Amino acid sequence: MFYDMVSKSGDNRQYRPARGRPNRQSKAEMMKRVLTLLVALFLAGPVLAQGGPLRLTITDGVIEPITFAVPSFEAETPQAQQVAQDISRLVVADLAGTGLFREVPAAAFISQVSSFVQPIAFSDWRAVNAQALITGAVTARGDQLVVKFRVYDVFSGQEMGGGLQFAGTTAGWRRMGHKVADAVYSRITGEGGYFDSRVVFVSESGPKDNRQKRLAIMDQDGANLQFLTDSSTIVLAPRFSPNGDRVLYTSFESGFPRINVLNVASLGRQQLSTAPGEMAFSPRFSRDGQSVIYSLSNGGTTDIYRTDLATGQHLRLTQTPSIETAPSLSPNGDQIVFESDRSGTQQLYIMPANGGEARRISFGEGRYGTPVWSPRGDLIAFTKQNAGRFHIGVMRTDGSEERLLTSSFLDEGPTWAPNGRVIMFSRETQGAAGASALYSVDISGRNLKAVPIQGAASDPSWGPLQP
Repeated sequence: MFYDMVSKSGDNRQYRPARGRPNRQSKAEMMKRVLTLLVALFLAGPVLAQGGPLRLTITDGVIEPITFAVPSFEAETPQAQQVAQDISRLVVADLAGTGLFREVPAAAFISQVSSFVQPIAFSDWRAVNAQALITGAVTARGDQLVVKFRVYDVFSGQEMGGGLQFAGTTAGWRRMGHKVADAVYSRITGEGGYFDSRVVFVSESGPKDNRQKRLAIMDQDGANLQFLTDSSTIVLAPRFSPNGDRVLYTSFESGFPRINVLNVASLGRQQLSTAPGEMAFSPRFSRDGQSVIYSLSNGGTTDIYRTDLATGQHLRLTQTPSIETAPSLSPNGDQIVFESDRSGTQQLYIMPANGGEARRISFGEGRYGTPVWSPRGDLIAFTKQNAGRFHIGVMRTDGSEERLLTSSFLDEGPTWAPNGRVIMFSRETQGAAGASALYSVDISGRNLKAVPIQGAASDPSWGPLQP
């Protein structure tokens, strides 16, 4: 069945069935050929291909990307000519950028798809070794845009799920392209997508000994960069709220670190109350977005607190003479992972969300910090320092199966994509002219790449899929 993604006001959208569209059930046999090609060592477990009858258990890493073809989407109105090409190329960029897919170049095509409703010559696409085929059409009238698409399993000659249709504005064409890519990704892998999401980070400029910092927000692929604050004061550690409408960050405008809550749309700001001389930092939202967990230094101790944003009520969660910081809640909100030097070195611990006895989960060589719970709940990402190198790594929530994904002069501050498949982090180069940049890596350790943005950047926080 087709579904319309109907624009209501602004970017608010809802789904409704479209009338007069065929209901076509997928029988995606292509999944039989690619079940060992998709996800990495840490994703062992059942995955169900959408619309397909096959239940898959994936236990090995990526061997070879899936080949796919995306003929230029059909322009159903003259005004849609350029945007149809732009959307189809964005879909290609999203999919190929994961490292799980490889595009069949247009120069290799035997046949073309000139109409969205024409029959597919599957033999021509098999001949160029395309395993998946994505077709689409775009209609533009005034500032209104409609995008529809289908995904085919070339070797079985069947459509994978029903077609989808998105409606919005021409200014929002990138979002619709990302949503098409998310739907294609989900149908082929059985995982949720992450392309239609944003990242908040610290944009940096100036020399290393006088670095200017301000908050910025962008699409996950580096597009649509916007600044949220100026560079009049140092800002650190921005963190998205669960629904992406607000950002927590630490500011030094008063001379002491204070935690602010910034409304992304209005740029209105609220500051967490602290007593004179107290320093508050490393904040994260609770899973319902109604409270904040963070570190508070007072009288020589640094402990983890929770504050209710509506009432301002504080609750102290740890009470030790050690430094306790960088808390991160589990997806179900019942546990907190944090870093502490209570054992003599910087290590990772897990405790109940309301405080209580903590258990250590990191036991490898070196120091561990900045832990972040995966959205799936199965892994914890962290920064590790050992033998003069910094690493981004992941481990199970009991500390087992530690795996280092990166290694450099300085890698730090991991953040998870909404589907728990990709990690973004900061990497700083060495020397007086060294600068920080954002990188991403698959949780298999493959597909390490820089995020294409201008200027230095650090402290990324990956937000949820946009509504």
